[in-house]
Amino acid sequence: MSYVGRRLKPMSESGDFLARLRNRSLIGVAVLVGSLFLGAAGYHVTEHIPWLDATLNASMLLAGEGPIAPLHSAAGKVFATFYALFSGIAFVTAVSVVGAPVLHRFLHHVHLDITEDVEAPPPRTPRDGI
Repeated sequence: MSYVGRRLKPMSESGDFLARLRNRSLIGVAVLVGSLFLGAAGYHVTEHIPWLDATLNASMLLAGEGPIAPLHSAAGKVFATFYALFSGIAFVTAVSVVGAPVLHRFLHHVHLDITEDVEAPPPRTPRDGI
């Protein structure tokens, strides 16, 4: 289907939109839960802290707040460095995946459909005094 054909298509039904939003939300939650598990496992292995404290550290970094427990080992500090960078990307990715259908529907809703053919101006030539 050409671009013009898609542009003239009516907006999808609310049920389709809600199903798309639900599916994307599940993907976003899966990304966040997977990232949280990865961070908790990393803190547990590198810093030898209990799972609850490791999960707290990982969730605070994932939310952009910073770690709670002090880091003692070099391996823990290296892990925290890379996990902090990864967390920023994972969070932005999850928000983007969930927000894409909402933004798409909004843009589709405010799209102004101009069906009249507008005559293009004649091409300019060097003699027109550009």
